[in-house]
Amino acid sequence: MFNLVKTAVLMAAITALFMAVGAMIGGQTGMLIALVVAVGMNFYSYWFSDKLVLKMYNAREVDASSAPQFYGMVRELAQRANLPMPRVYLIDEQAPNAFATGRNPENAAVAATTGILRVLSERELRGVMAHELAHVAHRDILISTISATMAGAISMLANFAAFFGGRDENGRPTNPIAGIAVALLAPLAASLIQMAISRAREFEADRGGAEISGDPAALASALDKIHRYAQGITMAPAEAHPETAQMMIMNPLSSGGLRGLFSTHPSTEERVARLMAMARGGR
Repeated sequence: MFNLVKTAVLMAAITALFMAVGAMIGGQTGMLIALVVAVGMNFYSYWFSDKLVLKMYNAREVDASSAPQFYGMVRELAQRANLPMPRVYLIDEQAPNAFATGRNPENAAVAATTGILRVLSERELRGVMAHELAHVAHRDILISTISATMAGAISMLANFAAFFGGRDENGRPTNPIAGIAVALLAPLAASLIQMAISRAREFEADRGGAEISGDPAALASALDKIHRYAQGITMAPAEAHPETAQMMIMNPLSSGGLRGLFSTHPSTEERVARLMAMARGGR
């Protein structure tokens, strides 16, 4: 029930932001059009955003024949977690990372980069995929997928406002400085909405993943290794679609400027410390 409430609040907040940008562009008419578009996008996000995100990353689906070890690992962990078998994808990217998507456990997918398969040991990779399955078990993959889709749409709409200006409800042009302000602040507001729930969700998925795999130290080692290996490696799809960064197990974006200040992930050091406390028998 709590996750349903979180989803509803997120969708309402992003819809309201979408409408505000629409009002900036076209006054009351623009706001109403934006409302219709937002409702349509929420519907689309619920049913199809997982496919959109997987397409953004050029993910290819694999099975027991094409990736037997990796697929078998996910299947074993899904059984341990009492979850339906998700669809399994690989992404041909050097940067080590992974994510889960889908609207519910029955329609979930997990994806990992080929880079993470090369960098991590089998034990560490089990920890990472258990983390992603914890996202599925907690039913928060819908939240992250919807927020990524809507935040991207808000950024595009805000850019439109900056380049073409806005109109009031009487059709008169608005202050061009206001359009620029909207272009800067609307995507930032969307990021803040995402960030409000993303950091706590990562801690919970770390804890849940450690419980599924039965090996908190392995996930801690994986997070530390991913953090170190990812330095200086650009993940092009994430840079092109920064709104999807909060779906990853580790923030894939370069940390310069505002991106570093408004990270959707907690610090790796704190995540590792919590997992090692679990490994030692602490809470």
